[in-house]
Amino acid sequence: MSTENEGSGTEGAGTEGQQVPPSVPPAPSVPPAPVDPARGGPQQSAPAGDWPPPPPQGAPSPYAEPPATPAYAGGGSYAPPGGGPAWGASYQQPAPAKGRRGGLVAAVLAAALIAGGVGGGIGYWAARDGDGNSGSTTVSASDTPTSVKREAGSVAGVAAKALPSVVTIDAQGGDGEGGTGTGFVYDKQGHILTNNHVVASAADGGKLSATFSNGKKYVAEVVGRAEGYDVAVLKLRNSDGPAPLPLGNSDKVAVGDSTIAIGAPFGLSNTVTTGIISAKNRPVASSDGGNSKSSYMSALQTDASINPGNSGGPLLDSGGAVIGINSAIQSAGNGMGGSGQAGSVGLGFAIPINQAKNVAEQLIKTGKPVYPVIGASVSLEDNRMGATISDEGPGGSAAVSPNGPAAKAGLKSGDVITKLDDTIIDSGPTLIGEIWTHKPGDTVKITYERGGKTETVDVTLGDRVGDD
Repeated sequence: MSTENEGSGTEGAGTEGQQVPPSVPPAPSVPPAPVDPARGGPQQSAPAGDWPPPPPQGAPSPYAEPPATPAYAGGGSYAPPGGGPAWGASYQQPAPAKGRRGGLVAAVLAAALIAGGVGGGIGYWAARDGDGNSGSTTVSASDTPTSVKREAGSVAGVAAKALPSVVTIDAQGGDGEGGTGTGFVYDKQGHILTNNHVVASAADGGKLSATFSNGKKYVAEVVGRAEGYDVAVLKLRNSDGPAPLPLGNSDKVAVGDSTIAIGAPFGLSNTVTTGIISAKNRPVASSDGGNSKSSYMSALQTDASINPGNSGGPLLDSGGAVIGINSAIQSAGNGMGGSGQAGSVGLGFAIPINQAKNVAEQLIKTGKPVYPVIGASVSLEDNRMGATISDEGPGGSAAVSPNGPAAKAGLKSGDVITKLDDTIIDSGPTLIGEIWTHKPGDTVKITYERGGKTETVDVTLGDRVGDD
């Protein structure tokens, strides 16, 4: 399932091992667009040791381990404490492409160009008719240089250097469903880093291709993907592509820092937008509202314009280093005029590159993701008080896994986790997002409340391999 632009399913990815000529990208569908969660609904639960967990049966769901897909209202996502818009972004499955849609888009563009030309012609004729002077009234700037040079640190300079290493990804599933997204060259071996939801529709028996800004198009293969992290790594066939983009340090990013986003919004490849870091450590839970697993992140929030098709593209700092992977947006509605696709309202979310790098290295090494866990089931309910360890897991299983990290630290059912290290935990989604910023084997301090008393314990995180 891809959450990006719809494809007709008629265009292949090219002959294996060969470049294929560039083509017109398919029309876009809706990307991650968050909605408000259900309030006051029954708690959900999932086994502390299973991934993915079985469908919830009215009991709480596991956190600290790869969790179940939360049953947010309308297939939406987690909303932050204090009300307001949900911070998660729900991926919406694209409807089957219609054959005339691409033609409609082209017709609209052509009409706009014709109208522009006609308007210009009429304006020029009117000016001549009303003025007997045929000479030009413009003023030339004599000191204008013959060629404009831009500083390497300018937005134009950063974009010019980064664009050759960014690709537009076309994913086509075996059933004809598909879409487009973005990715970028990750390392000197030519691996491409992107979102899992960009390539999911073509991951099993479908076709993938990647097109560089110079028009060269290559067949791509999935090296590994992590549904929980929403990260995927691709490899291009017979490509000695451009140099990888330099990776920054997302831990050092500050609110107010400048950002540059590159992607293919609504199929418009090689689009550059700018903004700032609006917030850090924003808890985001997202899914497509269907049967897919949820992804969780402690995201970088930016007001750089991010739209359908930007998913998987790089979020750069002012020096051109990658600080995040653009992954989700908050939408004010269902698009212009109350229908159609969601668009940017200045609330975009990116996976911090430090976390994405850890995931990518594991996928390149083994092909499977590794998730840090504490071995406990916690409530998904947004009580704004913390993450509560469930009374029992699904099917009557233990909420705290015997001999697991939480059990060894003395945590019990009913404990309310309120902090992880120095980060305040206000819900289950926040807890898992923070746990997943760590690696298995890391030791974290967990603060919890039990019987009106506050305690702090050290927990050494365990691990779980794979999404199955």
